[in-house]
Amino acid sequence: MATIVDTLVGSCINKLQAIITDKTILILGVKDELEELQRRTNVIRSSLQDAEARRMEDSVVEKWLDQLRDVMYDVDDIIDLARFKGSVLLPDYPMSSSRKATACSGLSLSSCFSNIRIRHEVAVKIRSLNKKIDNISKDEVFLKLNRRHHNGSGSAWTPIESSSLVEPNLVGKEVIRACREVVDLVLAHKKKNVYKLAIVGTGGVGKTTLAQKIFNDKKLEGRFDHHAWACVSKEYSRDSLLRQVLRNMGIRYEQDESVPELQRKIKSHIANKSFFLVSDDVWNSEAWTDLLSTPLHAAATGVILITTRDDTIARVIGVDHTHRVDLMSADVGWELLWRSMNIKEEKQVKNLRDTGIEIVRKCGGLPLAIRAIAKVLASLQDQTENEWRQILGKNAWSMSKLPDELNGALYPGKPTLDEHVNTY
Repeated sequence: MATIVDTLVGSCINKLQAIITDKTILILGVKDELEELQRRTNVIRSSLQDAEARRMEDSVVEKWLDQLRDVMYDVDDIIDLARFKGSVLLPDYPMSSSRKATACSGLSLSSCFSNIRIRHEVAVKIRSLNKKIDNISKDEVFLKLNRRHHNGSGSAWTPIESSSLVEPNLVGKEVIRACREVVDLVLAHKKKNVYKLAIVGTGGVGKTTLAQKIFNDKKLEGRFDHHAWACVSKEYSRDSLLRQVLRNMGIRYEQDESVPELQRKIKSHIANKSFFLVSDDVWNSEAWTDLLSTPLHAAATGVILITTRDDTIARVIGVDHTHRVDLMSADVGWELLWRSMNIKEEKQVKNLRDTGIEIVRKCGGLPLAIRAIAKVLASLQDQTENEWRQILGKNAWSMSKLPDELNGALYPGKPTLDEHVNTY
């Protein structure tokens, strides 16, 4: 997740930088609040690389990243809200009753107070976000993270086209073949009202990685009017999920709109149009049946791809096709292991292959666990069979240190991981 969070944080930093000196913000009088928001967000971003390294072995860090992601969505919302509210106060705003809002001259007393109320409303929301980010930065998790200098430029978060969603270590013919099969299904059924696909498999097996590769496949470019990604997760907010779908489809909305209003907005904007939507990490069928199904059925045609760990959820949603992601074979897992260590060619570690295969098997064939142990191996001073076997034989290898979703696979426990991963 941290890769997506980092890109989202970077996008917010870029947007804040661009809007702070805009006349819509100057007229609102919230420049100082937004500058403080940008400063706090920059501070948080300096620790995201270390958070990514730790999230596999520490569920508390994972929850911290979830909280940060939710706040960043709110930041993205407040930027749009401030831009809109400020534009209403500008003298040249069409049909505006605030034609001379800066001085309140020429306006009724009620109009003048209305302008003050708008400024106050936006300022209060920004201060509330600053408080949330301040609390995140005071969290014990953040205080223990290592900082790194950032180049100061946030990378744009464009979930419709961005390749930043894709994991760098997509390996094996299985992934390529699976991607091709699902993309072909999407294209074959893109003219249906709503065609539903599911990628099902245990946690950490690579469902999201496959979905990301499908999402960014060149064959799907330009085939749909709306092309969007939505991360649902175990504990989701109904209005936040709808806003996420609207935002990623490029549809404007008001921050204070209710769930029914947001649903109607989706419905009205996609009527007689086509869409491709990935709903990642679905834990509850109600996210589809009670929330997204009705508005999305207004589209002329559309395809929804969900990822889930539970076959029952896929059945309740009524998917038309299920693709199951299996555990990695030893050979494919070995390739993922050395690629995740940023090794360019296998020949650099060919003498360690047998030990590496043992490590892959001990990881249960789970890509998530393999990438976690790869970080530990990469940090070793000497890449020798003796060093690798010491890691393999550590008593700290324990299921108790795994996140719940990885139950059944093994990777080094917290005492071992901390020693090495903290260097990232």
